Amino acid sequence: MTRIAIIGGHGKVALHLSSLLTDEGHSVTSFIRNPDHAGDVAQTGATPSVLDVENATTAEIAVALKGHDAVVWSAGAGGGDPARTYAVDRDAAIRSMDAAAEAGVGRYVMVSYLGAGRNHGVPESNSFYAYAEAKAAADDYLRSTGLAWTILGPGALTDRPGSGLIDVDPSPEGSRETSRSNTASVAAAVLEMSETAGRTIEFCDGSLPIAAALQPQA
Repeated sequence: MTRIAIIGGHGKVALHLSSLLTDEGHSVTSFIRNPDHAGDVAQTGATPSVLDVENATTAEIAVALKGHDAVVWSAGAGGGDPARTYAVDRDAAIRSMDAAAEAGVGRYVMVSYLGAGRNHGVPESNSFYAYAEAKAAADDYLRSTGLAWTILGPGALTDRPGSGLIDVDPSPEGSRETSRSNTASVAAAVLEMSETAGRTIEFCDGSLPIAAALQPQA
């Protein structure tokens, strides 16, 4: 049994992921900001724990992560206020990486998005700009750490049922929609696949079984 920490535990992807991991016999601690969400998290089989990562120090996050084998970042400010977007999606995310290292949690999975990076191409006038900048900075920082990291880049998220089928590195021409259920299944799969460490995996709903799609390309 592996002990896995999920940060941003009340998000839709995180709730799917908690259910998958607990069904597989893992022990999941799901960190949430709002104590009112504890019941929803507990229904997945995870143990809810209140942690306001936006305002928590690195040391406080490290204490929370101590004893876990892996951490999944699935938190987000949810858009809107740019200052809060930078505070959560960049600054708190980076603190959580430092905290994981401090706590001895070597495995770190970041849920990012398809197209994230310094060359995201989002104009500064666009309301998505702060998020794109924040995720680019957080992803870059993660790559610079000594953690066994994997960055996941799902396409536009939907609430469609999960098919268990994805395409990695999808063509920009086709549909890039990605179900939240499939995204959670990919996160669960990479936690089991040490060979995915050190990789950025961009994907969308597609035609290959997840385990096969995640194999490194020759």
